[in-house]
Amino acid sequence: MASPTKAAVYLPDEKPAPWKLMLYALQQVVVMFPATVTVALITGFQVSTTIFASGLATLCFIMITGRKIPLYYGSSFSYLSAVIGLMTSETVANALTADELSQLNGFLNGEAGFFAMPQSAIEYAQVGIVMSGLVSIAAGLVVKFAGIKAIEKVLPPTITGPIAMIIGLTLAGNALSDAAPKALADGVAATVFNSNWVWVVSLVTLLSTIIYSRYLKGFLGQLPLLLGAATGCLAAVLIYRIGGSGYNLFRAISGDAIESIYSFGPFAVPKFSFPNFSNPQIARASIAAIMPIAIATIPESTAHMYQLDIYVNNAASKKKSSKKYKLIESLHLNLIGDGIGDMITGIIGGPAGTNYGENISTMAITKVFSVPVLIAAAIIAMFISCFTPLIQVIYGIPLAVIGGLEIYLFGAIAAQGIAILIDKKADMFSSANIAVIASIMVIGIGGQYVYGGNIPFFGINVPCIAGAAIFGIALNLLLSIGSGKEESTE
Repeated sequence: MASPTKAAVYLPDEKPAPWKLMLYALQQVVVMFPATVTVALITGFQVSTTIFASGLATLCFIMITGRKIPLYYGSSFSYLSAVIGLMTSETVANALTADELSQLNGFLNGEAGFFAMPQSAIEYAQVGIVMSGLVSIAAGLVVKFAGIKAIEKVLPPTITGPIAMIIGLTLAGNALSDAAPKALADGVAATVFNSNWVWVVSLVTLLSTIIYSRYLKGFLGQLPLLLGAATGCLAAVLIYRIGGSGYNLFRAISGDAIESIYSFGPFAVPKFSFPNFSNPQIARASIAAIMPIAIATIPESTAHMYQLDIYVNNAASKKKSSKKYKLIESLHLNLIGDGIGDMITGIIGGPAGTNYGENISTMAITKVFSVPVLIAAAIIAMFISCFTPLIQVIYGIPLAVIGGLEIYLFGAIAAQGIAILIDKKADMFSSANIAVIASIMVIGIGGQYVYGGNIPFFGINVPCIAGAAIFGIALNLLLSIGSGKEESTE
């Protein structure tokens, strides 16, 4: 008789019974759902399209990697500042009609009734998202033919760490403005927006999310964003019940206001869009703003593969399986799959992404590493994206709740950059390392707060994060000349 431990373990090439497979798959969807939806709400991409894109990209990723790597592809927070920076640039504003510009400004300012960016603005952003996939694909090819050391030379932790930090810090202003929105509710000044109660909702969301992430264990420990948002919404309900209609923080829902779906009853096809390359100036701006951000996701995706390799082989050992799963040898396929995932989701109208650590942690806890489970999860996500009532509920979430989540998320991105430097034991006493880190940080953060995210340079507007990344890479390569000889001598 098989032991309970053996019966509970499913390796990548194993398939649970149908009813178990569906339950495990639904669990993976629940884990990825909060982050993927939050990215859509913050960037103004269509929620239904974003969810559908994550499922489709996951299916393609699994096929590209030969059904060997159990990873779920979802929207990444790393691209938020780049997309928002592009949308606030004069280049995009000048190309929009008056109505489109009004919708864009309404969304960026958190005004009632504006749940997404205009479709044409999303199409411009899609150009950069599609092209960003080429960065991950190129990294995968370099790993295949030159090894991981080649990537580490061009993108050491002294570059990827500071880039992650500025991605989070440049969004700090957006987080606070959403945490205490001054929007009007259906054109009527709502009392709650002019009081301190809006802060109560955002702070309840923030603190509850932090507490859940710190103290909850097991499966619930993987859902701090979902539970934190639910707690924030509960606080908003209580304020509304006590204060009356003037204290309603929930955003109005109407069929006309939601452009992410077609009016076909409870189920509707997501509204897909395609990249717009027709305006060369905007296409170049989109590529310059978004494409370099893929640099920050490469170390994250690589770390996930190392983690997964350890988890899977440990599970195989406990199950006394004679098969060895050398997943790390497929690192190049993982990066290529990530890049193609970006291109696929960018083509149909979703945000750029990467494979999800939340889903890996869930697999590590449950010991279910089955690739068929991930395939089923992707299909379930695509089905859920067509369920109209759920999409309407998501759009109704108070902006203060989103702001509370953003304070935690954007800070966590910045903290992750520090973690990269610590984990990789970057030499912080090296004058070369300090020069690279200092330059990236000041260019990235200074460009955001002085120039609004786009630095004027010889007649062109350079996105601050892209400029910081490119300058950091060039400076690091310049300062590394001769370093190999010095190390050899030492």
